Amino acid sequence: MESLTEEEVARRAGTTADTLRAWVRDGLLPRFDGTWTPEIAAQARLVGRLRARGHSTEQIREAEERGRLAFGGIEHLLGATGREIALEDAARDAGLDPELAAEALRAVGFATAGGGVRIGTEDVALLRDIATALAAGLPRVALLQLLRVYGHALEQVADAEVRLFHLYVHEPLMQDGVPGDQIAEEMEDLVRGLLPLAGPILRRVHARHLRRFVAQDVVGHMEEEGAGNDGPRLPGRLRVSIAFADLAGYTRMTEELGDEEAVLAVERFIEDVERSIPGTARIVKTIGDEVMIVGSDVVALTAWAVAFQAGRVGRRPQPRIGLHCGEVLYRDGEYYGREVNLAARVAARAAGGEVLVTKAVDEAAGPGLARERIGEVRLKGFSQATELFLAFPRR
Repeated sequence: MESLTEEEVARRAGTTADTLRAWVRDGLLPRFDGTWTPEIAAQARLVGRLRARGHSTEQIREAEERGRLAFGGIEHLLGATGREIALEDAARDAGLDPELAAEALRAVGFATAGGGVRIGTEDVALLRDIATALAAGLPRVALLQLLRVYGHALEQVADAEVRLFHLYVHEPLMQDGVPGDQIAEEMEDLVRGLLPLAGPILRRVHARHLRRFVAQDVVGHMEEEGAGNDGPRLPGRLRVSIAFADLAGYTRMTEELGDEEAVLAVERFIEDVERSIPGTARIVKTIGDEVMIVGSDVVALTAWAVAFQAGRVGRRPQPRIGLHCGEVLYRDGEYYGREVNLAARVAARAAGGEVLVTKAVDEAAGPGLARERIGEVRLKGFSQATELFLAFPRR
């Protein structure tokens, strides 16, 4: 373990050497054995945050003894050194305009509001990587959108990592009555073993998905050209197929069965969707029991929807699915515009077990599926009527 000076630990913790020694005397840094280390600095930084929020010495000591603060001791394993540099200086060092540097950090989810912003040394390295990406020729507008996608996705990953550790590692140790210092040691050992795996796993998963979407993009270009859809298109727009699916009667089921059973039903539903959707489509969003799916192949997505419903006959609750295809606005990894809203309204119009599609889907899906024209329907939020069709397998 790296050894630090008392002054360095105090600086990293944002306090004074006298306060550090007082915290040791009061039992707030129970793992201090006479040597100042990055781990002790991380614990001291946590104690400082808790004291600033009004927690008493007795409350912090009790939390330490019960192991409730064990996770705080691993912060030093995650690259935080406590050293900071002014954002303007870091931007100049990276060769970036300070305003662009601040915008890039905001894009990934880091706070840069107010004057005199200071960032850690790991953030300085991030700015250098961003400058390298710009120098390589990636347009600024594309880079900022990509950073927002990275920030949103990895924020969700980090949140899940911490919550899952808390639920399945930290809490069970506390419930078993394991002493706080032993919990801290076990947590640190586990993180030391798993942390080196996170980067390679993320890199391999990313590469696998990247190959898939590169292939889809190439095929999509060819098929658009063959269909005569290769005319000029506004920047940031894509032609896609959109499906919304949710569980009919979910709110009533929650009231009847309770939250736990209702959530289990939603989890099973989403897992079924994930397992069965075609390779040319992906789930882009889930909100409660609703799933939004975007695909590049309208025939495959429509065939999936019909087969999915056929496979759930007799099961409760029944999904309802609506499909549409058209040109959407693509921003920061999300899909926006009239066509997305229309697909959502079509799904809301469907009954449990039904697949409703628009005329655009009917015309593009080909003869492989049977469709029955319902007629023109006024959908909420749309001034013009929408022609809808019920899709089902050919008998």
